[in-house]
Amino acid sequence: MWYGEDLSSIKDRGAFCGHRNHQAVWSSLMERSTPTFLDEPPPGPQLTSYDREHMVLYLRLLDAERDGADWREVVQVLFGLDANDDPQRCQKIHAAHLARAKWMSESGYRELLGKVNPTEP
Repeated sequence: MWYGEDLSSIKDRGAFCGHRNHQAVWSSLMERSTPTFLDEPPPGPQLTSYDREHMVLYLRLLDAERDGADWREVVQVLFGLDANDDPQRCQKIHAAHLARAKWMSESGYRELLGKVNPTEP
């Protein structure tokens, strides 16, 4: 049994972990989970590849709104933008993505479920 083996003979104890630099792995995952964004998501009545790539962002925007978070804090945390630098642009980015997130939660999700008819429950 593996847990009964004598592990003292193993010279490279880091060999148990395929990724010795956990911070680099985490950073890599975060980069992939935080895709670049447009000032406005592509509009339209159908789910786009942009929507699919930004679903986590949309969920976080909805959570922030539910929790009453200030939009300036939200753009700082989720978009990495400082609202003091360009408040109009930042507010526009926040509003446009929040609107798309709401659309996703109200009707866009149907495409994910395979129900493309907007009248289906």
